[in-house]
Amino acid sequence: MSHGFCSLIFGRLDVESLDFLKAFFHPGLNDIILSGAAWVVIVGAAVTAALLTWFRLWGPMWSKWLISVDHKRIGVMYIVLALIMLVRGALEGVVMRAQQADGLHGGFLSADHFAQLFSTHGTIMIFFMAMPFLTGLINIVVPLQIGARDVSFPMLNSLSLGLTVSGAMLVMISLVIGDFSTGGWSAYPPYTEPNFQPGVGPDYWIWAVTLAGLGSTLTGINFVVTIFKERAPGMSFLRMPIFTWNALCTSLLLVFAMPPLTVAALMLAADRYLGFHFFTNALGGNMMNYANLFWQFGHPEVYILVLPSFGIYGEVISTYSGKRLYGYVTLVIATMAIGFLSFGVWLHHFFTMGQDADVNAVFGIATMLIGIPTGVKVYDWMATMFRGRIRFSVPMVYALAFMVLFVLGGLTGILLANPPVDFQVHNTLFLVAHFHNMLIPGTLFGLFAGYTYWFPKVFGFRLNDRWGYIAAFNWIVGFVLSFMPLYAVGLMGLTRRAVSYTNPAFEPWLHVAGVGAIFITAALVSMCVQLYVSIRDRELTRDIGGDPWDARTLEWATPSPVPAYNFPVIPHIHALEAFAVAKGAGLGYQEPVSYSDIHLPGDTYIGVITAVFGTALGVGLVWYMWWLAWLAFAVIAVSLIARAVLGDRHPVTIPAAEIKRKYRAWLEVVRATAPVTRALEWDYRNHGVAAAEYTKEAAE
Repeated sequence: MSHGFCSLIFGRLDVESLDFLKAFFHPGLNDIILSGAAWVVIVGAAVTAALLTWFRLWGPMWSKWLISVDHKRIGVMYIVLALIMLVRGALEGVVMRAQQADGLHGGFLSADHFAQLFSTHGTIMIFFMAMPFLTGLINIVVPLQIGARDVSFPMLNSLSLGLTVSGAMLVMISLVIGDFSTGGWSAYPPYTEPNFQPGVGPDYWIWAVTLAGLGSTLTGINFVVTIFKERAPGMSFLRMPIFTWNALCTSLLLVFAMPPLTVAALMLAADRYLGFHFFTNALGGNMMNYANLFWQFGHPEVYILVLPSFGIYGEVISTYSGKRLYGYVTLVIATMAIGFLSFGVWLHHFFTMGQDADVNAVFGIATMLIGIPTGVKVYDWMATMFRGRIRFSVPMVYALAFMVLFVLGGLTGILLANPPVDFQVHNTLFLVAHFHNMLIPGTLFGLFAGYTYWFPKVFGFRLNDRWGYIAAFNWIVGFVLSFMPLYAVGLMGLTRRAVSYTNPAFEPWLHVAGVGAIFITAALVSMCVQLYVSIRDRELTRDIGGDPWDARTLEWATPSPVPAYNFPVIPHIHALEAFAVAKGAGLGYQEPVSYSDIHLPGDTYIGVITAVFGTALGVGLVWYMWWLAWLAFAVIAVSLIARAVLGDRHPVTIPAAEIKRKYRAWLEVVRATAPVTRALEWDYRNHGVAAAEYTKEAAE
């Protein structure tokens, strides 16, 4: 086979690019770790495929999940993707902590390998763990909370998932074939320009982020329209649950913040592929153009990640305190204020890059202002708990840990908003400690709280509490031990992204951080065990009545798991926390006066086509396999055009008689199920019907 023909077919891919063989070519600890990780991905994929085949799950997975447009199933698939990526991203963080714990002696990783690790870790945890996780929860919960049948654009929802999956697949493929970028999660030029990194690493980052970013933008549009147009009759904006308010603000941020990132990534691609010089100072470009575009996305992104968790904490604290959320209107105003202010502070990410002191002062003050609405939220959550009947459930443990740790992280943020202080600790591990202090308690703990809280609504049984507490303990202790020492070594001068160091004073702190990484590993294992035990014991923890926590919002008025049509009849809303008010009046489970046929959209292949051929498009572009890139692009384009022309060819109609029969059967089961008090909330006798002991407060 001639060299020219090979280049045409395989582009720049060759045997040296296969990471799983590198340990054979260059035996050494660094390459053994690299190849080992690649083999884990390969073996993991093979074992998964074998298990699906053995248990004959390919058919159900295809027909019930992959081509479904049901917002709840799409939400679950987002969360499954996020959990898979969490395992990889968190373990990469553990390896980095281990490397730095041994950094005084040089460590066991090469500088290039370490740089790839912090780049993939950041990229994964932001774009392919946190964002899919929160998108999944929004998908599952928001249509239920507003009394809707589905999202406004179900097919677009599937398409968005497909784009996100294709981006995640590119990052996973980079672990097996070729290198990833060493330019960090922000991919700053000139480090990601071809003169610095001629390999495939930055190209993996560009196309993974571009595909996922398009998916997130479409998701934002979908949920803005859904919340504006699909609310049940009577659900005014000030009757929307607080999680939905945070989801609305998040969606607006997605719509306006993601395009600058996509533009920046495509301009960087033009630099690398077409010889443009948008970001190279030597030939007329300016690297600061990239910095401005990236952080116009990057700072609102912090609130894209945090706001959904704020909404979860609001729901969790209210439910497990047995009280209406204190200061609901102020929480709504604070949420929108945070969203607005988040667009006016991006420049604090480059205080040290040479702009005027007055400009720094303006952006420093703007940054500090965000502390005000955030403080309002914290005080409202505390006031909600005051004199409440607090139950220390697993979600509540995450919420309480968040309130303590997030306030500490927020205070360090106020410090960093002061330009002179920022000059002192810029580019040190102090900064790493700060943003992990914001994102782990602020985002990750909230997502775990939401995962535990809404799990029975999605699957019809509760998660195991004992293993939930163990996982929460390990996450909280692991976080504190891993990141609090970084404040100290950051103040002592250890720069971020340092593969090794020469000052022995750093070592004890980084050994403590290494111990924290062990706890985080234990947390991951605990969550896996919790899921296994919960599935094993699912018959004992069935959520028959659909309301295991004596909750307050509309999603808990439905059966668990929720049927495809969500509600037998679209509810009429007469109050904030309508379900709690109805329960307080003894009207929580009423049969509708009449039923009618329900029309639902049919399944679609668009999501699967986009995921598969979007990945192929990315691979083709990364490896210069132009035939593959054009073929994949053509398949996606033709599929979308065909779907637009042909429309939904298989809509589903569910007869009113069938809906009536199922709903009546569920109501009979609910009435026959013994209600439980909150004291028995964790007991096997809790089958999802709450006793009326606390519902009186809902009507107050």
